[in-house]
Amino acid sequence: MLKLIHVISLLPLRPVVVRSCGVVNNLIQTCSIQSNVRKMSFKAVERGTTNTQAYRIFFKNSEGNVVSPFHDIPMYSDESSQYLNMVVEIPRWTNAKMEISRTEPLNPIKQDTKKGKLRYVANCFPHHGYIWNYGAIPQTWENPEVKDEHTGFNGDNDPIDVLEIGSRIAKRGEVLQVKVLGVIALIDEGETDWKIVTINKNDPVADSLNDIGDVDKYFPGLLKATVEWLRIYKIPDGKPENQFAFNAEFKDKAFANQIILETHQHWKNMMCRDEEIDISRVNTGVSDSKNKISLKEAEEIVNKSPPFAQGAPDDDSVGKWHFLHLM
Repeated sequence: MLKLIHVISLLPLRPVVVRSCGVVNNLIQTCSIQSNVRKMSFKAVERGTTNTQAYRIFFKNSEGNVVSPFHDIPMYSDESSQYLNMVVEIPRWTNAKMEISRTEPLNPIKQDTKKGKLRYVANCFPHHGYIWNYGAIPQTWENPEVKDEHTGFNGDNDPIDVLEIGSRIAKRGEVLQVKVLGVIALIDEGETDWKIVTINKNDPVADSLNDIGDVDKYFPGLLKATVEWLRIYKIPDGKPENQFAFNAEFKDKAFANQIILETHQHWKNMMCRDEEIDISRVNTGVSDSKNKISLKEAEEIVNKSPPFAQGAPDDDSVGKWHFLHLM
């Protein structure tokens, strides 16, 4: 095991009242809801100064309309082929902890903060930053009120995470079409945090990878490194090593697709609740949504943010190596 320096206490998630409804397959069945944004491309719109707390990435579709990357971009880019849309939050080899904002209108990508400072993931030797392109699947939600039947822990309140393992380094805010290969269940500070393993459908070896068992053939050592990275990456911040369900075993493509569909249903249920919750559900293209706004209103939200500017480079401390001793 790893030597731990600090142990932190965890606060319970704030409960949210759910209106009365039926339950199907352990999922709260409330309504049918879906995005009207179909078969479109998307582009990132940078606002604010990079490397500051004001920096944001909003999104527009190919018609120039502002959309939410959490709610408006469809989960599937091509449902018949089961290709998913992946919103890239963090390109491979970078350290800035960027994430889709749950609470801000239109859910722009922003940098996470800790104690009032921008958060960067430490380089845990021999890894540098994130070792895959990292992001989220739109229209999914890991419900913090529901105990996951597979792991025994509640969800982490985020869209489901994606690890894209292809050879190309993606761009921050890019929307990729990815092929599902498998999944691993991280238990992050007592919460279920699924990580879907995927590959860009345009990667040179994508056609040769059809399930999690194919990964080691074309990317030898990557799955082992993934487990190590996920286990240790918070230790330099004084937190304990992360744990896993299933003894850190990767589950196959069929299992991963089941998890994706479960989190998609949780998103649907969340979007049609009547009561207020601590997630912004503002959108421009979700049918029957109570939080849908006009395209003009969405454009005004973007325009109220500061204009884009290039900020200072990363502080030298971001490049520091952290050596962790195994016991």
